[in-house]
Formats: sequence, C-alpha cells, structure tokens
Amino acid sequence: MDAPLLTAIDVGTTKICTLVAEMVSETEFEILGVGLEPARGMRKGVVVNVDEAGAAIRESVAKAERTAGFEIGQALVSLAGSHIASVNSHGVVGISGQRGIEQEDIDRALDAAQAIAIPHNREVLHVIPRGFTVDGQEGVRSPLGMHGFRLEVEAHIVTAATSSVQNLTKCVESAGVQVESYVLNPLASAEVALTDTEREMGCIVCDIGGGTTDLAIYIEGNVWHTMVLSVGGNHLTSDIAHGLRLPADLAEKIKIEYGSARARDIDPSELFSVTPFGEEQPVQVGKVDLAMIIEARVDEVFNLVLQEIKRSGYDGLLPAGIVLTGGTAQLRAIRSVASEVLNLPARVAAPENLRGLVDSLHGPQFSTSVGLLKWAARETLAAARAPLPGRRGNRSKTMDDGITKVSEWFRRLLP
Repeated sequence: MDAPLLTAIDVGTTKICTLVAEMVSETEFEILGVGLEPARGMRKGVVVNVDEAGAAIRESVAKAERTAGFEIGQALVSLAGSHIASVNSHGVVGISGQRGIEQEDIDRALDAAQAIAIPHNREVLHVIPRGFTVDGQEGVRSPLGMHGFRLEVEAHIVTAATSSVQNLTKCVESAGVQVESYVLNPLASAEVALTDTEREMGCIVCDIGGGTTDLAIYIEGNVWHTMVLSVGGNHLTSDIAHGLRLPADLAEKIKIEYGSARARDIDPSELFSVTPFGEEQPVQVGKVDLAMIIEARVDEVFNLVLQEIKRSGYDGLLPAGIVLTGGTAQLRAIRSVASEVLNLPARVAAPENLRGLVDSLHGPQFSTSVGLLKWAARETLAAARAPLPGRRGNRSKTMDDGITKVSEWFRRLLP
C-alpha cells in the first residue's frame, strides 16, 4: 500500500524551498526530496519579475524532483506580502432540529460568514472558523452531531490581491506544477512553531523572513488575527550595507557572523575586519557599532508588531507570549529584545523531529517550508476521516483505511 505524498513550495523573498514527503503515520512524514534555490524576482514577498521568479522556482522544483526521483504535478504554495488583508466575520444559518449538525451545515455557515463585500480585485485565501454557537450555546469547538435549530460561526477571513496571486501562479505553473492551494505564511509556520498549549492559552507567531514579518494570533486554539508587515531581515542587511558602506552580500555575511540585536551585550573591545567601498585595505569595526545598527531596526520591527497587537484588540489575551521563527529569528539576542519591547514571554522555534533528507532543513528559516507539509498532512487526515458523500455522521476508521482512501487522490498530484 502506497502512503500519500505531500508536496510544498515555499516561495520567499530570499529563497525558494520545494519539499516532497511521504506520509508514514498520523504524526510523521519522511522527506524524500528537497530543492533549495536563492529567490530571484521577488520583493517583500511578491513577484516583481515573472521571468526571474519563474526561473528560480523551476530550478528549485527540478532539484526536489531529482532527489525524490519523480516529477511533481501539484503542490501547496506559501503566500505572503503586504497585499494580504484579513477580517473577522459572523455567519448564521438555520438547521433541522430533527438531525444532528452535519458538515454541510458547517460549510453553509462558513459561506454565510464569507458573504461580505470583497473588492473585485481581491480573492479569498482562507475562511477559518474561530468558534461556533448552537442555539445560543457559545464556545462550541466542533458542532458536528449536535442538535439545534440555529448555527452561528465566528470566522477569520484572509484575502489577497488577485494580481499578486495570478503572478505567483504563473511562475509556479511555468515549472509544470499546478497550485493545489495557497497557504498564508504565518499559518504554515505555526504548524511547526506552536504547541497546542500555546494555541489554547493565546500567543502570537512572528515569522521574520527576508522581506516581510508575518504575524498570526492564536487564541482558544484558533486563528483570531493575521497581518503581514513589509519589513524583514533584508532591511537589516541594507542598514548594515549603508552604515558601513559595504556591498549587500558582504553585509549579509557580517550580519550572520557577527550580528546581535542588543548592543549592550557586546564587549566594546571586540572588533572585526571589513573592506568598505573606497578603501584599499581592511579596516577594524567594533561589533558594538554593528549591533547598534541592527538594534535600531529590530526595535522598529517589534514596535510595529506591538502596534499591530494593540490594533487587533487582543493584547491582553496572549499569556503564552510570542514565538519567533523565520531566518531572522537566528539573530543573536533577538528573543530578549522581543520580550522587552512587547513585555511578553518569547522563544525561538524551528522544525523538529524530521525524517529523511533533513540535513539542510534545521533552523527557523525552514518553518514555513516544513509547516506546509504539516498543513497538507492535516488536510489529508481530515479528508480520510470525513463521512462518505450521502452518509450522515462520522465514520470510525483506522489510519490505514484513511490512507487507502486518499492515497489515489494524492497519486493524482503526480503526472
């Protein structure tokens, strides 16, 4: 019996990561193919050059196909950018009290919540239930099987600019891959970064990538707020390049090797050598001077995060604090700065307990990539456990039965 195959393409500002995995159990998958390629034609999470972005995606997909040993036909794809917007909405439907609530009723309630004015140049990316109410009984997590006459849902709706989605779709399809669906970056990252306890207690996942900082607030186990900020690790690199008069690639290298987000932790006597523009010989630069450049921008990022948390109205509902991930989360002392600015507990999260070709996938910069696979795995299990069409209620099935049901569907993802 063949296990379901999971495919994902993480399209970021600085890198493209294509992954192929085989689902081996309810909680595990084995990575079979990896394709890493520096991003081109991307800026702040969106396509700015279709030809260059398409070429980078094609190379990433080709690398993953070579290591996996087969062609990729369809994949989940990450999406970010300042064009992302979200809103919370309410939906109400009537139901027959003679039977229990079915998935069809839940879908109708979500459709009702989605019946909001959406501009013609935008499209719905996610409709995520936050909670249900059945005949006035609030706080219902899953109304399936309950009896009642009135079903209400609070939903979080994420929309994206149609043009941005179409441009990225064109780039992915140029690699011979169909977009199965898009997943918002911080939602994918949360699959890897957050524990169930953090989701329940209330926390914010903060994915600081190269071009954007992606936020998602989880309360009572569900997504209550999302936002994409147009600032990321590339801004730190640019600040260093301008402040020390260095090429961007050298500034990036120095940021990784010597950078820190808190200047007061640095010994003023610690130095490193660089050759700025206009100099023929290397000069000595204090690590504390580098840290001061970085700290100013990191403070700005977390103050923007703080403003967004307050704007959401959920600033008093996050006792589990902030979970940092993304490539910039590797920066020294960034956890401490986040905790100080936000006055919240903070930690850094990265993918764990991976199997297969995982040597290059350790580190917070791969949270979105691996999170896409976990998202796909969760959707696979949900499909396997869903009632058959025309039948009522839930079926009791083993994992093997579920995998058998969806295996052929996943095989169709491949040519």
